[in-house]
Amino acid sequence: MGMWASLDAMWEMPAEKRIFGAVLVFSWTVYLWETFLAQRQRRIYKTTTHVPPELGQIMDSETFEKSRLYQLDKSTFSFWSGLYSEIEGTLILLFGGIPYLWRLSGRFCGYAGFGPEHEITQSLVFLLLATLFSASTGLPWSLYNTFVIEEKHGFNQQTLGFFMKDAIKKFVVTQCILLPVSSLLLYIIKIGGDYFFIYAWLFTLVVSLVLVTIYADYIAPLFDKFTPLPEGKLKQEIEVMAKSIDFPLTKVYVVEGSKRSSHSNAYFYGFFKNKRIVLFDTLLEEYSVLNKGLQEESGVEPRKDGEGDGEEIKAKVKNKKQGCKNEEVLAVLGHELGHWKLGHTVKNIVISQVLSFCLTVLSRRFEFQADAFAKKLGKAKDLYSALIKLNKDNLGFPVSDWLFSMWHYSHPPLLERLQALKNTKQD
Repeated sequence: MGMWASLDAMWEMPAEKRIFGAVLVFSWTVYLWETFLAQRQRRIYKTTTHVPPELGQIMDSETFEKSRLYQLDKSTFSFWSGLYSEIEGTLILLFGGIPYLWRLSGRFCGYAGFGPEHEITQSLVFLLLATLFSASTGLPWSLYNTFVIEEKHGFNQQTLGFFMKDAIKKFVVTQCILLPVSSLLLYIIKIGGDYFFIYAWLFTLVVSLVLVTIYADYIAPLFDKFTPLPEGKLKQEIEVMAKSIDFPLTKVYVVEGSKRSSHSNAYFYGFFKNKRIVLFDTLLEEYSVLNKGLQEESGVEPRKDGEGDGEEIKAKVKNKKQGCKNEEVLAVLGHELGHWKLGHTVKNIVISQVLSFCLTVLSRRFEFQADAFAKKLGKAKDLYSALIKLNKDNLGFPVSDWLFSMWHYSHPPLLERLQALKNTKQD
């Protein structure tokens, strides 16, 4: 009877208090579920201390142990930062942090000469204050992740000065985009009438598509240096492969990712007949500055970051080569082009508007399909070795708890992808 009495009492509460309570319950339920999954995976990191037999041919014990310790540190960091964020959000709700920021934004508007009718202006000031608060509370965690965890495991390539300048720049660029978009969204909500939510959703969808279109050309170059891939065998082979599947390639860029991290990646972007491919310099064995002998004596290389300030970026001395051979790079690109040929990009955009878990499940299926596409291009053997190298370079841990993997991994575990390739891998 006590439980039913409590439920009756809850429904007798004012509507705003019921909503407030429901938000807190939902937030903590999601947090506890995520923590449960993370602890399952953390148990895998702790107990799997030796290379499983099925991995013996593709991973040495030293790399396996480095990967295990890296993922264990990341798991610990994720637990404490997640707990802090959840407690912070709860305290803000309980002690009226949001109403306080709203009142503070109202006072600011009053001091600036805006009357009470300027609701949109007050909303934008509120948004700016909230963003400032979020950035200030998140900065220590970001600093710890970069200069303790990533530094400890050999991935960080940034100086503190570069990091802080980058953070300020990101905040300014974010506000330049967020404030005008938010003002238009608020205006649409205000004049939208009973169907405002439809108009608001359509507006956010259009904005998302526009940002995807302009990001690599106008936003990303503000932070990273993009240079055309030099003429040579690799570029010619990329162009031939793109032409063979009617991929409308216009440019191939190399981005100087090594000034931030030694993690590697590759992607394509653009709509219609204007597609570009971007390769991280850390992906290219012959191009990565981390492989050049210049750093072996000094450990530090002064380089231009595209802004003319001659910032010195730390360069780590590696006991192994970073990145992939040209054939393996082509295999990775064959996989990425498979995403385009099979329409995965558009499907992801559509699905992302519906449900994130469905996107994760579908994304894993897409990864297998893209691997199979690269296999059809004759790249199975090279993709097989490239996946092993990328996993090694990024210290990815190849053993996963099945429930954690199903819920979180948009890419299938390494062993599953290798097995799928191995079934019909070329000699």
